[in-house]
Amino acid sequence: MARGRLRIYLGAAPGVGKTYAMLDEGHRRRSRGTDVVVGYVETHGRVHTIARSRDLEIIARASVDYRGQAFEEMDVDAILRRRPQVALIDELAHTNVPGGRHEKRWQDIDEILAAGIDVISTVNIQHLESLNDVIENITDVKQRETVPDVFVRGADQVELVDMTPEALRSRMVHGNVYAADKVDAALGNFFRPGNLGALRELALLWMADKVDDALQEYRERNNISRTWETRERVAVTLTGAPGGDNLIRRASRMAQRLRAELVGVHVVASDGLSRRAGPELGAHVELLGELGGRYVEVVGDDVAKSLVQAARAENATQIMLGASRRTWWGELSRGSVVNAVVRSAGPGIDVHVISTAAGAVEAPLVLRRTRFALAPLPARRTRIAYALAVIGLPLLTVLLAHLRSHVGIESALPAYLLLVVAIAATGGLVPAVVSAIVGFLLLNWYFAPPYNTLTIANTRDVLALVSFLVVSGVVSGFVDLAARRRADATRAHGEARALAAMAVTVLRDPDPLPSLVQQLASAFALDGVAVLTHANEDAPWIAEACGGVSPPQGPQDATMTLDLGDGSILAIKGAGLRAEDRQLLTGFATQLAVASQGVRLQREASNAATLARTDELRSALLQAVSHDLRTPLASIRAAATSLLSDDVEWDRHTSRDLLEMIDEEAERLNRMVANLLDMSRLQTGAVHVHAVSVALDEVVGAAMSSLHVAPDRVEIEIEIADSLPRVPADAVLLERAVANLIENALKYSPSDVRIDAREDPALHELELRVIDHGPGIAPTVRDRAFLPFQRLGDQINGTGVGLGLAVAKGFVEACGGRIAIVDTPGGGCTVTITLPIGAS
Repeated sequence: MARGRLRIYLGAAPGVGKTYAMLDEGHRRRSRGTDVVVGYVETHGRVHTIARSRDLEIIARASVDYRGQAFEEMDVDAILRRRPQVALIDELAHTNVPGGRHEKRWQDIDEILAAGIDVISTVNIQHLESLNDVIENITDVKQRETVPDVFVRGADQVELVDMTPEALRSRMVHGNVYAADKVDAALGNFFRPGNLGALRELALLWMADKVDDALQEYRERNNISRTWETRERVAVTLTGAPGGDNLIRRASRMAQRLRAELVGVHVVASDGLSRRAGPELGAHVELLGELGGRYVEVVGDDVAKSLVQAARAENATQIMLGASRRTWWGELSRGSVVNAVVRSAGPGIDVHVISTAAGAVEAPLVLRRTRFALAPLPARRTRIAYALAVIGLPLLTVLLAHLRSHVGIESALPAYLLLVVAIAATGGLVPAVVSAIVGFLLLNWYFAPPYNTLTIANTRDVLALVSFLVVSGVVSGFVDLAARRRADATRAHGEARALAAMAVTVLRDPDPLPSLVQQLASAFALDGVAVLTHANEDAPWIAEACGGVSPPQGPQDATMTLDLGDGSILAIKGAGLRAEDRQLLTGFATQLAVASQGVRLQREASNAATLARTDELRSALLQAVSHDLRTPLASIRAAATSLLSDDVEWDRHTSRDLLEMIDEEAERLNRMVANLLDMSRLQTGAVHVHAVSVALDEVVGAAMSSLHVAPDRVEIEIEIADSLPRVPADAVLLERAVANLIENALKYSPSDVRIDAREDPALHELELRVIDHGPGIAPTVRDRAFLPFQRLGDQINGTGVGLGLAVAKGFVEACGGRIAIVDTPGGGCTVTITLPIGAS
């Protein structure tokens, strides 16, 4: 079954006439015999819209129950059963009431389209997902109903329903959009002239991009390579040469005047070596972005051809080049990129040649085709090649001379040529050329009649010997070139591996500087490398990271220094650094700068996180002091004020009750303050552990005494065997932790609290459990229960500051144990403290 076609009417704002246009299109199609129904239309009480929808068949809406209320939504099943040819469905971005088959109306429409039914719908520009934040910034209204751009762009037809801001506001004044009581508020808020103008421009730009995409697709489908001047685009060449910033700014001004798009093009050689970018390419790309341009990088050996092809691919109408400052001999010998671009551009593309600054050696757009500097072969290989020539040529001559009666000059020539090629592959061009000349003389002396003379009697022998000399030279040159390119490729591979290793180190290590510096020293066999920094020019240099045998202590000790920014430098100490090494070192320095900056940012982020935690703790502390601590203070003050009052005479029993209240609230306040101080110690890392061997029954007894709870209290059942081994812990900290757990359990399960302990011989651990049957703590929030100032699950507001479990966890972990919360069978929660067993 063929998928239905989607047509969308796009408006800049409500009230421009999208729904009316949709209904009008439905009438037009029905008049031509098409089966059209209204799947959903929202008239908003507009008279003209209601009148336009009366003569069309309307599918009844479905009723959806949500939270005890009935809502009307589009009935997708009814439309599918009816199977019209065209369905008119308003408000594409509408969010359906929960309980329907889809969350969004555009998903309903997608299902209808999949059934082969054509759909005509409407949407406003502010509902497109990609523009949601932009429109919120303009109108100060966040649109919560959005539709993905890809769905709208995938429509077969998108038609803009346009209206000027003045005309739309006039419609509103006449009551054609909103009711009279809402007009003034709408005109003063969302429908301000500035808002409507901005929305209209966004709608026009979005439609222009949609049309441009369709046009580009059409050109590709029909293999149209020539430029169509439907929209101006300016392509400017980037090479990184000095003076390129002026060219980019000139191109930006031209693009602004033409209201055109700016595209920067950089051509890279296919081998990546024969043509390198200028030193300022990165800065030029950044400048292009600041000016609103787009950067494109293409690969090609022919600069002019690649540049023109890139311009045509971008459908550019203008190309801007910098005027070459080559001499006439340079242009004659190496060609002119400017002239080649002018010849290749053809009709439809205008070429602008811009003069460069006087100080620039070469125009920024002339992409220099510098000759690749071949790296010299190792001296060891050159010595082996000369040794091969000294030994191989005489041996070959002696061998062939003994067979001279059977071997002529025609047979000897390939053997000497093979030896020369082997020498070229081993030691390069110079040993091979020397060997070819010596081989030419030996062939002449021993194998060209008359023998043992340099005279050549036969003209064919002269031609053969000259051919041998020429072929030997040419083949030696190619073999030498291939050998050197192989050496360079090996070096480039090593450099790439080194850079990749640095990148991995940067991503893997939290502080990659020491590893990076050590890698740098090893990769280049340097005496020493150091990242040095100082606060100011008068301050001494401080080494952030060092590598090598003798790292430099300051710039004066270094062979080479590279700036890393923020007052840091890379100091390198080592001899024999080549130009290629220095260029690669710049890449390493960039990685080091990134790593150094990352370390600084990480430190700043850590400090910021610490400050944030401190601020959060301070805020929570203030909240606790202002609320929770005031409760016992209020009780103490009320009781004391009552006792001090002369207006009432209290009997002895009442006075004792008030004094006991003061005592209990003071003790409660004391525990709160103790918890606050304990939490402060934990947060600042000021907890000092004095581990001794303690028994759990003694710890539990001391904890209950500190809570003024008698061991025989009926609400608590204690089962701790005297035979259990002792544990190494700080007795004071462990007592405070257990006291907090018991107090927490007593508050919410006073009639059924159990404390027991057991040994796990397999793990060599002891478990102390505090069990209650209170409301319990949900598994999803148990991790939060150990955070400071939390009241979750079985906590009750107003009974504490929410530090009991947090302090208990901190003290238990300080003693080398761990704490966890599990469900109590039958309801409630069990807090388990696990401690390692110590010596008895």
